[in-house]
Amino acid sequence: MFKLTKHRLGLFQQLIFPKLAGVVAVASWLGLSSALSAGEPVELVRDGHAVAVRSVLAVQLPGDAWKTSIVGPDKVSVFQGAGQGARLVAGVNVPAGDFEIRARLRMLDQEKSAAGFFFNGSFFGFEGANANEVFLNGPAFGGGLKSLGTSKQYFERGSWIDFVVQRQDKSLSFMINGKKLIAIGSSGHFENWGFLPWRSTMQITSLSISADKLVKAPVPKSRGYSIPTIDLAGQTFRQTIVDREKGQYLGHPTTVLLEDNKTIIAVYPKGHGRGAIVMKKSSDAGKTWSPRLKVPESWATSKEVPTIFPTVDKQGKQRLIMFSGLYPIRMAYSEDNGAQWSQLEPIGDYGGIVAMGCLIRMNNGDYVALFHDDGRFIKGSGKSDKFFVYSVRSSDGGMTWSDPTVIATHDIAHLCEPGYTRSPDGKKIVVFLRENSRRLNSFMIESTDEGETWSEPQELPASLTGDRHIAKYTADGRLFITFRDTTHASPTKGDWVAWVGTFDDIMSGREGQYRVRLMDNTKGGDCAYPGLELLPDDTLVTTTYGHWTKGETAYVVTVHLKLSELDEHAKTWALK
Repeated sequence: MFKLTKHRLGLFQQLIFPKLAGVVAVASWLGLSSALSAGEPVELVRDGHAVAVRSVLAVQLPGDAWKTSIVGPDKVSVFQGAGQGARLVAGVNVPAGDFEIRARLRMLDQEKSAAGFFFNGSFFGFEGANANEVFLNGPAFGGGLKSLGTSKQYFERGSWIDFVVQRQDKSLSFMINGKKLIAIGSSGHFENWGFLPWRSTMQITSLSISADKLVKAPVPKSRGYSIPTIDLAGQTFRQTIVDREKGQYLGHPTTVLLEDNKTIIAVYPKGHGRGAIVMKKSSDAGKTWSPRLKVPESWATSKEVPTIFPTVDKQGKQRLIMFSGLYPIRMAYSEDNGAQWSQLEPIGDYGGIVAMGCLIRMNNGDYVALFHDDGRFIKGSGKSDKFFVYSVRSSDGGMTWSDPTVIATHDIAHLCEPGYTRSPDGKKIVVFLRENSRRLNSFMIESTDEGETWSEPQELPASLTGDRHIAKYTADGRLFITFRDTTHASPTKGDWVAWVGTFDDIMSGREGQYRVRLMDNTKGGDCAYPGLELLPDDTLVTTTYGHWTKGETAYVVTVHLKLSELDEHAKTWALK
């Protein structure tokens, strides 16, 4: 049996809930196998110290720290954590089957502290701020906030309690001092679990888990990055205003470059994520833009972000197609390079959000389009549920579409807004996914059989964390991927950025070469659903919306750049 004792751990940023900047530590796992057999309990805290039998839970945090302390006249040794960022995260997970977690703990300053136990993106709270109640929150408990009555019904403030979480025969029970407070249905993975003091000081003398099977928790990804950022935000000579209207929000454009390699069409809504669709055209690769063009009447009824793509059917017929999402997903098309368009018509009896996030041409001439939904629009029920990423397939150049098929979901992450690239040899498709719970980094999935099957979601490095990834290869084989920066720890968080690196960087989990701030957004993270085109001379033309002028509504801008320029001036243009 491999044994580690008093092992010191590496640090990583918190990953359970958003808006917390705390850092937690996890096991080094050196020498441990990924599967841990059933048997004696795995001790995570023993006599107030972080120790390990078969696994290591380490807990050292800067600031609001977990550390061993000696307390009280009896000089009891406790493992103590305080503060909103001080998470104690277990180093082992349960893949399936029965288990029992036992903890001996107490909370000082417990009143309205919101201290509790977290797991699988849900939370069991020992005392809430509203009514001093034991409370439940998260998808495991059916969503929303639920009360189990005041905490004093179950234990006295500041007293030592025996807390047990037990799953037996697919029933998950929570017990305090031998009294069962609630039992819910549960099966499958039990992961990302531990304790959060929040506004209390939590003291633990012992923590252990026994289970039919345990696996080591995956090593968490960093929530920040170390590669440099090149700042182009102040280089106004690169910027062209596409559309701007006083008092009118203009957002979320997508673009298409026509075969002449100089005509770009942009579509976007008059409003935040919905509203009448506007279309404009540039005849000089985005340096100047036309007035707003006439569009069919039904485009004024768009309820979502429009997305535009070029297609060629198996007989060689070229079209432009444009989608508008929510229920039902609708589509318009043009057979004359955007001069005339059809009305928006449903593509099927299903809906979705940001439809379509991307459109992928397969080697057999089929097209696969990807979108996501959270339960509200797939059948128009309006009821929010788990996030799913869907694919639909067309064999006739995008004129008709199959029913949707789920290709990705996750127990904790909210996966959405797919964007894609292929490997340089074209054999592998990689799809980038926004993570909307804001607990984790962005994710990716892979397909090596032209979209027939997909891998399980994998978390990306922090340097690629953002919303609405759009990718192009440049002439030297590097990837330029542009998106809204939602990285947990980033000097450009909320801005319009891009990542530069290689496909191999992505597959190897490396950070990449550098990041680029394209423009500085002045209002939160409301920017950057970009269009991206590559010209024959290797110029990248990228277009998006944002609050580029403080105090003004969002408007749409195009930026031109070449990676050769960025490489040459990387040091002098680096973000200070």
